[in-house]
Amino acid sequence: MQHCRLGLLAVFLLIHPIAALAQTWPEPGRELKVFVGFPPGSGADTNVRFFATKLAAISGHPVIVENRPGMLSSLAADAVAKSAPNGYTILLTGVASSHGANTVLFKKLPYDPVKDFTAVTTLFQGNFLLMVNAGSPHRSVAELTAALRAAGSKASYGYGSPMALAASELYKVRAGLQTVGIAYKTSVASLPEMYGGALDFQFIDGTFGSAQMRAGKLRALAIASGERSSLLDVPTMAEAAGMPEFDISPWWAAFLPASAPQSAVARLEGWFNQVVAMDETRKFLAGNVAEPSPGNAKVLVGRLDRELRKWSELAKIIKFEAE
Repeated sequence: MQHCRLGLLAVFLLIHPIAALAQTWPEPGRELKVFVGFPPGSGADTNVRFFATKLAAISGHPVIVENRPGMLSSLAADAVAKSAPNGYTILLTGVASSHGANTVLFKKLPYDPVKDFTAVTTLFQGNFLLMVNAGSPHRSVAELTAALRAAGSKASYGYGSPMALAASELYKVRAGLQTVGIAYKTSVASLPEMYGGALDFQFIDGTFGSAQMRAGKLRALAIASGERSSLLDVPTMAEAAGMPEFDISPWWAAFLPASAPQSAVARLEGWFNQVVAMDETRKFLAGNVAEPSPGNAKVLVGRLDRELRKWSELAKIIKFEAE
């Protein structure tokens, strides 16, 4: 009878490898691979590599970062969605881009932002900054808006992410501007034009934008979030431009492919929340005008649902034409 039971167990584990994996996750010495949807040196890459380094230290497992830029961060999301659901392939992403804005920017994404992923946890909340050249004569959103209206279609803005594009277009629609948008792979690529004054403004994520402020290269006029940040003394777009619905901000989270083992979800949730709780993490994020946002799978699922509804409403206001 004992031999029969053991035989049946062996057959079950052969037929159900994921069930077997769930009993041993993570395998000793097995490396974790983290995907990021932007190129090396970008603000997103900086954030992901920080978290990857801390995850490696806490978990005791090697963590490899793989950059998969393209389709406004969707290529990385797609790569993870199509990976084996074994818990070792992780997506760290700005959810408002890969799982929010991109659902309205593209007619058809290669993945379903809900069905093709297993939620792990939220990580941190960031900000987008409305920025101009440090030598610009405009020191308020009101001054910038007046100049842009006068310039009509001769004025231009840059964008290097779906969040930046959406924030810029919402600003245009609500302020009645004719400003022309110019796409860049990242905000870094737009710097020569920003420094030279060829671009009149740009919404830039706090990770990269705060570094430009400290270097005296760019000036922040407002943040795109619904509430002021305690980390930066600038008004919200609602305050500065009378746009109460302006709440476009990046927030980051961790996902696994759909059907990933719950043992992996639980372990990764615990590890990531340990990273989020570290003083070093809080200081790192503060330097990027961002704040820790601990959570779990349930919190992430609820917030993703709200994000999807928000982008559906924004698409109607901005009148996006999906590519």
